[in-house]
Amino acid sequence: MSAAVDTKSLTVNKHIINHDIMHCTADGVEGNHLYSGRALGISEPWDLIQLHPDLKPFWEDINQHYKRINLRHSQQVIWDVDMHELGSHIGYQPSVFYFGPNEFKYWGDNRWLEMVEYINSKNNFMALADKLGVDTPKTLCFESARAINDDILNRMTYPCYLKAAVSVSGVGIFRCEDQEELRKAAARFADGIPVQVQEEVNTETFLNLQYQVVGDQLVRLAASEQILDGFAHQGNRVPARHAPWETVQPMAEWLHDHGMKGIFAFDVAVLQTERGLRFPAIECNPRFNGASYPTLVANKLGVREWSAITLHTRHQTLHAIDFADLEFNPASGEGVVIINWGTIRVGKIVVLLAGSREVQNALELELRKRL
Repeated sequence: MSAAVDTKSLTVNKHIINHDIMHCTADGVEGNHLYSGRALGISEPWDLIQLHPDLKPFWEDINQHYKRINLRHSQQVIWDVDMHELGSHIGYQPSVFYFGPNEFKYWGDNRWLEMVEYINSKNNFMALADKLGVDTPKTLCFESARAINDDILNRMTYPCYLKAAVSVSGVGIFRCEDQEELRKAAARFADGIPVQVQEEVNTETFLNLQYQVVGDQLVRLAASEQILDGFAHQGNRVPARHAPWETVQPMAEWLHDHGMKGIFAFDVAVLQTERGLRFPAIECNPRFNGASYPTLVANKLGVREWSAITLHTRHQTLHAIDFADLEFNPASGEGVVIINWGTIRVGKIVVLLAGSREVQNALELELRKRL
């Protein structure tokens, strides 16, 4: 099994692409309705793509940017993110951010939906990991936070994390320094909400191991290293210093065999122990994630060394920013590629910085000055 996908293998089928996230993300995050735009770079000319109508004013600027850097993409835009389009175009397979009940209504695939909903539960993830012998941090799972009694409080190692079994964008996750903080965090959950208590993984290095189902084949898409600011995820970097595929391979194969499709990824920690490195798996995201878009764009452009980060800007239009001498150059394989472009409307963009680590740092420094 290869560590990267041949670009040709990604373009076998025509797709209708709808990567709107509004029905499966946390409320209150500014600009969430604009995220469908980041799928443009992963599209192909023969695809259909659904984009939120608020992205329309930025279309010409991003179209010209991609044209200058030779990034092919769909020109067949449906300015509407309604899911009913998924099943309305004969010959087009769906590409969605998350295959949940809303998507299932218009593209029935019982096995895919069952796998997404099963592994989206952190408690199910732990049960399957135990069954398959996948290394994980010490974790206690409960059908309700009310089950966390004094005995549990006394047995836990602190600090630890209390997590809702099903959480979105980090909502429902609490870091607890001691028994009292764990007790208070548990009281914030309604009765009957499944949760887990997990030991804190003492490391600054976390990996994202992405898989993709192409046709009937399970493919290792990319191993990237998470870029963190404290506990906050800022982006991803390729190549990662470690790529422990064997750690999660049994689970990836199990999910594939039971109907998983599209892209899914594992968060894996890197721990130094007396016996050497350990790679405990934290969770599985049964969907596209922030690393998926730059990964697929980098593959299309033939870039093998890159980082992708979120940057804030005072500008609210792309043409207000001078990218001229920073844009990706296909000849050198270095430069800036805009990934999430519509969110400039709320003062932030996601960019891919292609080149060596030194080149990435220089690009980021100069770009920050211009933003």
